[in-house]
Amino acid sequence: MAARFPVVFTAHGNPMNALPGTPFAGFLRAWSASRPTPRSILCVSAHWERRGLAVTSTESPRTVHDFWGFPEELYRLDYRAPGSPALAARVRNLLSAAGLGADADPERGLDHGAWAPLRHLYPGAEVPVVQVSLPVGEPLSLLLEVGRALAPLREEEVLILGSGNLVHNLRTADLERREAPVPAWARSFDQWVRDRLETWDLAPLCDPWEASPDGSRAHPTLEHYAPLLVVCGASGACPSLRFPNETFEHGTVSMRCVQME
Repeated sequence: MAARFPVVFTAHGNPMNALPGTPFAGFLRAWSASRPTPRSILCVSAHWERRGLAVTSTESPRTVHDFWGFPEELYRLDYRAPGSPALAARVRNLLSAAGLGADADPERGLDHGAWAPLRHLYPGAEVPVVQVSLPVGEPLSLLLEVGRALAPLREEEVLILGSGNLVHNLRTADLERREAPVPAWARSFDQWVRDRLETWDLAPLCDPWEASPDGSRAHPTLEHYAPLLVVCGASGACPSLRFPNETFEHGTVSMRCVQME
C-alpha cells in the first residue's frame, strides 16, 4: 500500500527566491531531499484567484511570469513540469462529490507561487503538477472543505501543496533588505498561527482579521494566507506538525513552512 503523503504549506516570498543562491532556495532544496518524491503534485497558490474553483487540465502547463520590475534572468526561467489531465479529472470528481463544482482550465499555466518553490523542491521538473484556484469572495472556511474533499489524494502518492506566506504585508516590507528587522506585530501574528495549529484550533484560523489583533496588519489581503486552510483541511484531525523553516524576509514577509503528517 502506498505511503500516506504529508501535506505541506510552503512560503515563496520574493520572486528572487526562484533563483539559486538565496537562503530560502537553499532551504527548499535541503527540505525536498528529506522527503519522498510524490507521483504528482496538487498546488494551491496565492497567485491564482478567480470566481469559483477551477483546475488546470493541460498536459504541458506554461511558466507564467506574473511579476514585474525584476531582473531579466527571472523572466528567462522556464519550469516545464508536465501537467496531468488524469489528476485534474480526479480532483474535479472529488470536489464534485463534496458538492463543490470546479471548472477545467486547459489554458492556465503555473504561476510563480507554484513554480518558484517547485524548481527548488523538484528541480528536475519531472513530477506532474496541477493547480487548483482560490475562489474569490468565499469564506475561508470553504477552503477547509476543499482540503477535506481532496484528502484521499494523499493515499494516491499526491503531494497537496499550499504556497503563500503566513505574514505578507508588502506595504510595510523593506524590499531593499532581505534581513530587515521583524516588527513585533508581524512576529506576533506568525506565532499566533503556529499556536492555533499546534492546538488544532481551526475556527480562529478561518477568520484571522477578527480573531487576531494583528490579522489585518499581517494580511491587508488574504490570498497569501488562504492556501493554509486547504492544507489544514487535507491534513485530517490533529496531525503531527513540523515547522522546518521559521524565518522572515524583508521584515514583514514570513517564510514559515509547515509539514503535516
